[in-house]
Amino acid sequence: MLVTKKAPDFTATAVLADGSIVNDFNLYKNIGEKGAVVFFYPLDFTFVCPSEIIAFSHRIDEFTSRGINVIGVSVDSQFSHFAWRETPVNKGGIGKIKYPLVADITKQISRDFDVLFGDSVALRGSFLLDSDGTVRHAVINDLPLGRNIDEMIRMVDAMLFTNEHGEVCPAGWQKGDEGMKPTTEGVAEYLAKNGEAL
Repeated sequence: MLVTKKAPDFTATAVLADGSIVNDFNLYKNIGEKGAVVFFYPLDFTFVCPSEIIAFSHRIDEFTSRGINVIGVSVDSQFSHFAWRETPVNKGGIGKIKYPLVADITKQISRDFDVLFGDSVALRGSFLLDSDGTVRHAVINDLPLGRNIDEMIRMVDAMLFTNEHGEVCPAGWQKGDEGMKPTTEGVAEYLAKNGEAL
């Protein structure tokens, strides 16, 4: 269980957003000003995966405007990542996505994040890292269950809100909503105003 702990660091080969391949992509050197989302997916050229990867890319401005970098990881090679990026979306590819894909061909990164399934592929693990690399949120889906990328944006907003205001975010909290003071009085005050709407 990684939540509250520092994310396992790694240096690996990756295909960057501009399509170039680097051999020394380091996690901690690529955390954004306010944090990062590191997500794992099973394999390139599969079925649920492209929908998630494209959804992250379509929302990349939502993440970068909040100071959050997005990093994808699978057990495929950099060559497979590159070929998938070169395949048009209408042909089953992912097109020119706007964030890096890391090649975890040794499967060590997947092991370190505890998402490796059957010593074969990574489950759909999503990890929200604070600016210092602390894991603040994690969710792991089984292979057939696609992620909700908008929920990750909501969790980014919740993390940034608590970091800035020192308050906590109640159930269903959305950006712009009031938070809750982490005291007995704060809970009572919040529930008196909002309890029926929960």
